[in-house]
Amino acid sequence: MEQRYEQKYYELLSQQFPNVQSAATELINLNAILNLPKGTEHYIADIHGEYDAFNHFLKNASGILKEKINQHFSDLDSDNRRRFSFFLYYPHDMLNKYQKAWDAASFELLLRDVLKRMVALARIIATKYTKSHVGKNLPKEFSYIIQELLYESNKHEDKRAYYDAIIDAIFTTGREKKLIIELSRFIRRLAIDRLHIVGDIFDRGPKPHLVMEKIMKQKNVDIQWGNHDIIWMGAASGDPVSIANVIRIAARYNNLDCLEDGYGINLRYLSSFANDAYKDDPCTNFYPKNLSNENAMLDDPVYVARMHKAISVIQFKLEQAVIDANPGFGLENRAILKTIDKENNTVVVDGKSFELNTAHFPTVYPNDPTALSHGEEKVIKHLRQMFLHNEMLQDHIRFMFRKGSMYLKANDTLLFHAGFPINEDGTFLEQSIDGVTYMGKGLFDMFESKLRNAYLNRYEPNNPERDFFMILWQGPSSPLFAKDSMRTFERYFIDDKSIHKEHMNPYFNRREDHDLLDRIFQAFGMDPARGKIINGHVPLDVTKGEDVVLADKRMYLIDGGMSKQYASKTDIGGYTLISDSYAYFLVSHQRFDGYESLIAQEKDIISVTHSEDINHRRTYIYDTDNGVKLKGRVADLSRLIELYKSGALKEKPSA
Repeated sequence: MEQRYEQKYYELLSQQFPNVQSAATELINLNAILNLPKGTEHYIADIHGEYDAFNHFLKNASGILKEKINQHFSDLDSDNRRRFSFFLYYPHDMLNKYQKAWDAASFELLLRDVLKRMVALARIIATKYTKSHVGKNLPKEFSYIIQELLYESNKHEDKRAYYDAIIDAIFTTGREKKLIIELSRFIRRLAIDRLHIVGDIFDRGPKPHLVMEKIMKQKNVDIQWGNHDIIWMGAASGDPVSIANVIRIAARYNNLDCLEDGYGINLRYLSSFANDAYKDDPCTNFYPKNLSNENAMLDDPVYVARMHKAISVIQFKLEQAVIDANPGFGLENRAILKTIDKENNTVVVDGKSFELNTAHFPTVYPNDPTALSHGEEKVIKHLRQMFLHNEMLQDHIRFMFRKGSMYLKANDTLLFHAGFPINEDGTFLEQSIDGVTYMGKGLFDMFESKLRNAYLNRYEPNNPERDFFMILWQGPSSPLFAKDSMRTFERYFIDDKSIHKEHMNPYFNRREDHDLLDRIFQAFGMDPARGKIINGHVPLDVTKGEDVVLADKRMYLIDGGMSKQYASKTDIGGYTLISDSYAYFLVSHQRFDGYESLIAQEKDIISVTHSEDINHRRTYIYDTDNGVKLKGRVADLSRLIELYKSGALKEKPSA
């Protein structure tokens, strides 16, 4: 049986490589690729809608391009190196800036210099890739011209005139500005071979829709879902609890315009209901946290606060239905609305009575406190249709499912957003679902399967798989939340801060335990001696002495607080972990406040390398996951050639 399948496989392979010559050519090509250096991988986490900062990190390749410019263009002084850098990052803006400021002759000389240096830099970066790979990344409009400039040297007398003639023709035809723009994009694409997003694209910041559009344009990208991504994925799947959470957080951070202007989601029903139901309520605890947001939907914070409180109460009611339907989720202590005593203005949390800071709950009825009022039900039905049928959001979430996962194993790294659920004694935490107990890798896989099912069946009105968005958002067994309980209700309605505390999973106290790390790597089928774990989720600031590289460089924590909402917690504006063929580098970035001032001053944000882990030897493609696949392909082609030579398969002419 096995021999028959092998024969069928090679018969199929022979259709692609019909003779010895074609198979040998591909085998030689693959062997050459295997001996190229590994491409540069970038790891970024917790973008939280901060499009401008994220976009800048991509444009300057987290400082890599500036480093290469300093290394290879020592003939330029620092001012001219900075100018050239910004032509790479923001070519449109720099072209406009200098065309207005300089006379035509000086401007042309500048562009000639910029163009030649871009070609030189592109040639340096392209040496890590095959000519085929380079060609695939070239803009179609200039593919031939750029290849001629890349692969023809101007240092030899017999080629210099040819090279210069190409440059002259570019200027004669008025294509120099367009070529500079396309060359800058080409260089930036090659500078980052693979982009890993380790969770939390959404929430807090104002432009997650633009972040998603940018990510979707990347050639080689993967996403490990974060807890804030999960509720947007749930909202697009028609999950009412997730929809309420998305709107509540947008209101909390004064980013409702992200929904209305960014995604075109109409909040009219909610605003009308909120202004009616809470018209006599000051909603003091629901004022937005970011009143200085330049993208604020309205100047009147009371308007946002009413919507904020209205959707929060709706959320708590909707959550109760999920808790009741899933007693094994471990969310019983979230059944708080049922314990409200309106007469005494108290509520019971964890078996203890607390005083409420408001008595205004107009839609919470003593006989059935978790039932939606008629107005609330109308609001959530309308919102569900808005999210389910929003074309842009659905495009983004389809991409999240297509390129995303709960975790990723990539080149000896294990990527997951928050934590690995364990018990106090270090054993793997167990979760029972549908009568089956899951833990470790199986728990991650089970959750992912449930989410994919929920999205694929999102138009079914009563799909119980949607409930898994809630457990991953705030359940104690969630690898994306990694805490014992989410105290949202308490922070809004109870002033006693002792009950606000959310306790991290024991993973965070034990993650430097090498025995635990070994067991985690083994659970995922990885070599503990080579593996590294990369997490985000908890913002840390290395400049304040907080440890972000742990366990003898076996673990990297790369949430640097890119969101401006973390400005009081971290002085930096995010991390990038970079892995090239030589080393791992952890880079912190200065907080990003806008690119216009950077362009005006031609002064990049400060990026500082705080840690580097040098490889014992340079890493090549044959050392990578892709190398394993290519070596398997080489073995198959070798066997195919043997079958041709033995006569077991007939050669055919090439197409």
